[in-house]
Amino acid sequence: PFKIIYQFGDSLADTGNRIRQSGVTSVFDVSSLPYGMTYFHKPTGRFSNGLLVIDYIAKALHLPLLHPYLETNASFISGVNFAVGGSTALDNSFFYDRNISVPSTNVPLSQQLKWFKKHLKLVSDNRSQCEERLKRALFMMGEIGGNDFSTAFSQGKSIKESRNYVPYVVDAISLAIREVIQFGARI
Repeated sequence: PFKIIYQFGDSLADTGNRIRQSGVTSVFDVSSLPYGMTYFHKPTGRFSNGLLVIDYIAKALHLPLLHPYLETNASFISGVNFAVGGSTALDNSFFYDRNISVPSTNVPLSQQLKWFKKHLKLVSDNRSQCEERLKRALFMMGEIGGNDFSTAFSQGKSIKESRNYVPYVVDAISLAIREVIQFGARI
């Protein structure tokens, strides 16, 4: 019965938000071939040359593929993809407190939730209309969290030290799940 999909996450779920951010450079230029070559025959901003898991889910539910949130003039009637390649589950302040640099273009899960709330205000006039919309929605929370560790490792943090981040990452994802449930998502 799902009519809408909301996706949060990182590059494994990003359908094009990363390439729509201003000032973003990446080791992987997903705005050029071969990315998108196999299925779309053009770059789409996916970190794949074909479909992502979320694309297969949308197709299985007979819904259109999700547009990235940052795509201007896109139709979000069937859902939105908030995932951004390189995103972390934890806020930038977590890393700064541990002397770990994160790119200024990082879009942590908390920012994706802000985008979600902004989106809901645009598509729903009131709380009951919002809850009705969310009752018919499938929420995909991730994949996210891997970049929290790869960022730490790339800056010399040990596995032992990074292991201490696990509860924080789990808490950030759990908090995000609880937040969308408070807005009306069903379990």
